[in-house]
Amino acid sequence: MIHRRPATLPNQEGLAPPLSRSAAAYRDARAVIPGGSMRPSSWFAPHPPYAQRGDGCWLTDLDGRRLLDASNNFFSLIHGHAFPPAVEAIRETAAQGTAFGLPTPYETELAEIITHRAPLLEQVRFCNSGTEAVMFAVKAARALSGRSAIAKFEGAYHGTYDALEVSYDCNPQNWDAPDGNPASVPYCRGTPETLLAETVVLPFGDPKRCREILRRQGSRLAAVVIDPLPSRIGMVPATTALLEVLQEARQRDGFLLVFDEVISFRLHHAGAHSLFGVTPDLVALGKIIGGGLPAGAVAGPAARMAVFDHTQGRPGVALGGTFSANPLTMVAGAATLAGYDEATVDRLARLGDDFRQATNTAFRAAGLTAQVTGLGALFRLHLTLGEIRDYRSITPPPRGPGALAAVHAGLLRRGVLLTPNCSGALSTPMGDSEAALLRQALLEAVAEAEA
Repeated sequence: MIHRRPATLPNQEGLAPPLSRSAAAYRDARAVIPGGSMRPSSWFAPHPPYAQRGDGCWLTDLDGRRLLDASNNFFSLIHGHAFPPAVEAIRETAAQGTAFGLPTPYETELAEIITHRAPLLEQVRFCNSGTEAVMFAVKAARALSGRSAIAKFEGAYHGTYDALEVSYDCNPQNWDAPDGNPASVPYCRGTPETLLAETVVLPFGDPKRCREILRRQGSRLAAVVIDPLPSRIGMVPATTALLEVLQEARQRDGFLLVFDEVISFRLHHAGAHSLFGVTPDLVALGKIIGGGLPAGAVAGPAARMAVFDHTQGRPGVALGGTFSANPLTMVAGAATLAGYDEATVDRLARLGDDFRQATNTAFRAAGLTAQVTGLGALFRLHLTLGEIRDYRSITPPPRGPGALAAVHAGLLRRGVLLTPNCSGALSTPMGDSEAALLRQALLEAVAEAEA
């Protein structure tokens, strides 16, 4: 049994008032975990509340505070917490074993569900995270093309694979190369210079400049990676003009087009590529396909996916892992996607459209300098009235990073949880009343921050 120090913190008078349970949990975590949290994305000052349990679209923290959860574990819980069909499937399957050194029928079942939803995705290989999914898609593109360079969009997040972290978090002091185009900027210390030279950075909001860059660089690219609704770029959809530029360059130069649908697969019953009318060469999946458990996948036409075939000797790309396609994830994912049928996708998209429209109308009526962007059930708050086109249009924040943090804190005080950059997602347990509660909390928190 672990004996913890008393949950107290001395005050100026030498007394020791009790800490909240979340504060005590954070204090204990700091002793054994660098930064006190396993994910920098879920940390915010002075510390996040610690979750105890969840039910549908509601989360309860260690201190018994009930929160409307519009973060949904960074968009991975399409049905909210403890979705009964997924919980029951996990319970029944766990009693038979949680992992084997052999394949199971469960992986075939989930792969069939995905391929039936999205006919372009003829075959699927599972891994354990969205980061892995995009990484393996890039490795496949390199193997298939015989090239090593890739291109990605400035500010876009595709997980923590080195090449895809490039220019994830740049700023006006370092984001331009000498030729005026976006520079390849390292995110972490230790990123090799050779890797920067192999990563071309594209401007999401400028199709004309993308065309010019790709005319010069396209012949050396293995892939262009794009999230069609990138949260870090402002949660605005890729334009038809931009997608046409990418497809034109792909046809000319022969690189692969990789769609990162780790988040955006939820936008359409057949995936975001169907919604946007694009035929990518490979698609990276994650988040909702795991039903709340760790999951990722690469999917695409059988001819492309053959690069992973290990039955004829060494494959073009080795894709595997001890817990890839583990039975619990497979059955939870199958139950989750079964509950996210076409009618449910459409209902949630309508709820998201209504929520964004009503929220923006309310902001204008209240004279607040704020707007929400997004598509389907996804949204993001911006404390500006300017046009949101790309990463540069939101960086640096017009009113400083502290303003958005103040709104996030204000939402927590009102019982609403968004991601720290004030992005969110509606889930299927939500309806008009939850959307209205979320809208009112946003209005009050933004007004408070402006005051």
